Amino acid sequence: QEPLVESGGGLVQPGGSLRLSCTTSGFILGYYAIGWFRQAPGKEREEVSCFSSTDGSTYYADSVKGRFTISRDNAKNTVFLQMNSLEPEDTAVYYCAPLWTRFCSGSHPSKAQYWGLGTQVTVSS
Repeated sequence: QEPLVESGGGLVQPGGSLRLSCTTSGFILGYYAIGWFRQAPGKEREEVSCFSSTDGSTYYADSVKGRFTISRDNAKNTVFLQMNSLEPEDTAVYYCAPLWTRFCSGSHPSKAQYWGLGTQVTVSS
């Protein structure tokens, strides 16, 4: 497996912002879409955003549209997830994963090739 490291989580107040990073290899970024998923306690893991490996097209879950922005820095082999206007409902462990596809269309977690260790995001006053 290629390396996959998430970072950038933390504790933030409602309305605040965080930027998550997912660093992997250039090989992975060149051939596979990268999805950001999250899993809250007692809930199933869900995809919140995705960045394709082809034309740079993206996907956002309805719950984060207009608040989260995904981007990629090829020089740093990193995919970022900028999270603004955070809500307590965004509290979860966030994971990135290379998907078994080049494209983004809303993926079930079973489409992930493998997972990193995740990064905890807590939104609380």
